[in-house]
Amino acid sequence: QVQLVESGGGLVQPGGSLRLSCAASGRTSSDYATGWFRQAPGKEREFVAAISRSGNTRYADSVKGRFTISRDNADNTVYLLMSGLKFEDTAVYYCAAEMGTRYYSSTRNADEYDYWGRGTQVTVSS
Repeated sequence: QVQLVESGGGLVQPGGSLRLSCAASGRTSSDYATGWFRQAPGKEREFVAAISRSGNTRYADSVKGRFTISRDNADNTVYLLMSGLKFEDTAVYYCAAEMGTRYYSSTRNADEYDYWGRGTQVTVSS
């Protein structure tokens, strides 16, 4: 069992930055892959970024070069540093844990994630 709690969302102007945190309890965060997803009003949930058990990362094309996912094993926390924020980044952001056997890779398929946090709202507005 893994419990995930997101924090760090808020209101930010276009071009600004935010750092989201995904604090985990129940299992060590390096024991599973962690993904970030987001869902905007009226839209489907979409993949944002993921970090594998080995530390390899992958990103959606829409955020590549602007967002960075990282993990602090000592704090059992995964971060999503978002910079160059755009209006279209407005959404509820969720982190999720995938408990499968992959070590070097991660998946962008939300259905393969086993545990989810409740989300944190990010609003990009001028």
